[in-house]
Amino acid sequence: MSQQNPLTLITPIIPEKIGQLYKLLSDMKYKLEKGQHELFEKSNNIHYLRWLIIDDKNSVFFEGTTLPPKLVFSSNFDGSIEHHLKDLCGDMEHLLIDEIYSCCIDYPKEGNRNLKTRTDYLKQWMIKASAFYRGSPGRSLMQIRQEQDLRMFLRQQLDTKNWDGLTANQIHKQLKKEVKQTGPRFEWLKDTYKMPKMNWFKFVLLVLVLLLLLPVIIIWILIVEFGYERKDEYFTKTRSQLDPRKIKVLEEYEDLTSGEDLNQINSNGNIVKDKQINYQNQFSQLVEMKPGKVRLITFKAMMLFAKTLIPIKFVDGELMGIPTIHFARWVLFDDNKRVLFFSNFDGSWQQYLGDFIDQSGWGLTGIFSNTKVFPKTRFLLTGGAYDEEHFLAWSRSTELSTQIWYSAYPSLSIKNVNNNSQIRVMFSKYLNNKKAQKLFELI
Repeated sequence: MSQQNPLTLITPIIPEKIGQLYKLLSDMKYKLEKGQHELFEKSNNIHYLRWLIIDDKNSVFFEGTTLPPKLVFSSNFDGSIEHHLKDLCGDMEHLLIDEIYSCCIDYPKEGNRNLKTRTDYLKQWMIKASAFYRGSPGRSLMQIRQEQDLRMFLRQQLDTKNWDGLTANQIHKQLKKEVKQTGPRFEWLKDTYKMPKMNWFKFVLLVLVLLLLLPVIIIWILIVEFGYERKDEYFTKTRSQLDPRKIKVLEEYEDLTSGEDLNQINSNGNIVKDKQINYQNQFSQLVEMKPGKVRLITFKAMMLFAKTLIPIKFVDGELMGIPTIHFARWVLFDDNKRVLFFSNFDGSWQQYLGDFIDQSGWGLTGIFSNTKVFPKTRFLLTGGAYDEEHFLAWSRSTELSTQIWYSAYPSLSIKNVNNNSQIRVMFSKYLNNKKAQKLFELI
């Protein structure tokens, strides 16, 4: 079973080269939108990645900042961090890494660039994720693509052949024969695979620990509520009061389209827009921590709780009942003063945050109430994210523009990914008519 991991790099940018860096990332974004993914697909283990620039005083998102500009890199990949860094810095990929990170402070000089110096440089800017969620735990990129190939093959067989007079069980047997006749294409089906399941023993153990800690938790919540929360400044703006320049940039995320080529002109001299539907989306957010150890301890406790609970309970493609998240992470950085949140999800921004409010508003409130100017919260659990109008406006106000975003399977929802694994498991078994019919419903 593959181990999916996150990598986050935050590197300082040479101020004089920030314009050059924007140009490089813009050119790369254009190539990605045109389907030129070769560099990222070569290693066959990168699910998602993104680059974004923060703390640029000339950006509408960071006006007035005195912090030096930084480049943030985030990826979700299979295997170890060591191998992932070698993939990024080896063979052809190093040309891209050199172009980008030569705009950053202390990157190796041109005559001193090799696999070791590049990976050593990136390692020094690594930041560990405080908590990390996987929507399809244990599935490598190769497995996801193989299982999608199987589903499409089975779908084609079911749609194009005449199965009249055959029972579901007989159709299943015939499909198995068809798969065998493809030769090596589906040889990987010989490897048995089991869907991840909730670890009930660890879950019960966690509940018992929380029950033992309940008196301490209650006292702590009261300390936060009466000693801090009621004195804090909270967010009161609505979306109509936000900076329209930010909104203009960010609203492209709601448009679920990519690959718009404005350079093609038809015979009539009109611009041709070549759009490809992209069913996935991304969210990048930066917030500041409230000062003091109490808030930091509360935030870290919430992260510890999430980091412990997620791999025990949320292993079937739903996070707190939300069935649209592929990967998500929280990253505490800058001497514990700021938090980055990254998410890759299905659907629109509005739908995504709406699901969070409906399904896990208490979780969002418990985490983000420890950051500055969050909607008014009561006892760490109520208010906050449940104040939908102000929460959505707060989310927009803290959201960042992402310069580069790459998905290895943009047409697949997380539900597709997990259904495909279920199809693979069921297809490999002996099925009676009832179970075979259930398999066909998944296909």
